[in-house]
Amino acid sequence: MIKYTEDHEWLTIDNNIATVGITHHAQDALGDVVFVDLPEVGKTFEPKDVAGVVESVKAAADVYMPVSGEITEVNEALRADPSLANSDPLGAGWFFKVKLSNPAELDALMDETSYTTFSANA
Repeated sequence: MIKYTEDHEWLTIDNNIATVGITHHAQDALGDVVFVDLPEVGKTFEPKDVAGVVESVKAAADVYMPVSGEITEVNEALRADPSLANSDPLGAGWFFKVKLSNPAELDALMDETSYTTFSANA
């Protein structure tokens, strides 16, 4: 299952762990990503908290936490090669993993069809 936020993050869920990244739409809008600031493992967040920053040659943008939970892992490969956010945003360019503290929050997020419609108008 893949879910999307209005802030152009995506997340996939596996055994109560969500992997989070930015969408194709977000990386297209940003342009070439040159730096990412990732959250600390073990830190907890609430929905809409700023969990990281992505910087491109054009702009910087906050990465928002889509759900509440604790960071379990960050993508060190992305830190070393931020361009992964452009070349493979839904795969190797993931940002972090979070252990869900309230799985019901997923219900408020968009599915792929809803997000496609939303991002076409964004």
